[in-house]
Amino acid sequence: MEKTNLIKKILEIKEAKNAVILAHYYQVPEIQDIADYIGDSLQLSQKAAETNADIIVFAGVHFMAETAKILSPSKKVLLPDLDAGCSLAASAPEKEFSEFVKQHPDHKVITYINCTAAVKTWSDVIVTSSNAVKIVESFPKDQKLIFAPDKNLGAYINGLTGRNMLLWDGACEVHETIRTESIFQLKLQYPDAKLIAHPECKQPVLVLADFIGSTSAMLDYTATDSCKKFIVATETGIVHQMQKLSPGKEFIVVPADETCSCNDCPYMKLNTLEKLYLCMLHEKPEITLTDDVIEKARRPIVRMLELSKNS
Repeated sequence: MEKTNLIKKILEIKEAKNAVILAHYYQVPEIQDIADYIGDSLQLSQKAAETNADIIVFAGVHFMAETAKILSPSKKVLLPDLDAGCSLAASAPEKEFSEFVKQHPDHKVITYINCTAAVKTWSDVIVTSSNAVKIVESFPKDQKLIFAPDKNLGAYINGLTGRNMLLWDGACEVHETIRTESIFQLKLQYPDAKLIAHPECKQPVLVLADFIGSTSAMLDYTATDSCKKFIVATETGIVHQMQKLSPGKEFIVVPADETCSCNDCPYMKLNTLEKLYLCMLHEKPEITLTDDVIEKARRPIVRMLELSKNS
């Protein structure tokens, strides 16, 4: 089926089935362009929970769709490709993580939202890259803390807060592969460009950055900053929204290696328009979680929302 017809069919099914389509910033442009909401994972799940939709179609990865189910347990949640996982979430398997937590009973567990629902059940509070510093600082200075699963984000927060959180050894393969050598080359090539980086990048990359922030924060920064060129140290998908907001600016993605001018998440890019259409047509693959997991995983998310509101 050709692209125009696919889009027409998707929109017709969405209307007929009272569905809402969510797209993460890292999705392919054609999916972003037909989504009802585009954003970071938690933001999208919150938006979906506020709607009266019967079906949530999450064009993202597995842990994101799980979060949507946790916040909207009565809604049917679909993921276009069940194999759309996350290297960061996969780096913290529940069995190993639960054993790690049990070995440190005097530690509170702070978990980045990029983890499985099962790992969320072992957490005291969830954080996003936007609110992590605020939530870490809400704990007393003498409180021992575990931060999981992203060691790079955890190290960055340790540096900002002066904490010494115990870090789980996990990372996102997209941000882990960004090399300082590539950045130096781009800085030489584009001396008038600013480097913006996601805090999941390694520390040497962050040291070089002019701005560090979540995908949403980077998008806002490029839209409001006067600079006309940006070197982008995160996943390629975000550039689509950057270009739409700032058509007169240039965005150069730090490549994953010498052979590529991109830095794609292979899992995010598993979702296609055709898979989106088929999943909405057949209402599968569906994300299902037990009531017990939903209840236990919801608590640290609610705790995060409470702490985020407090000044």
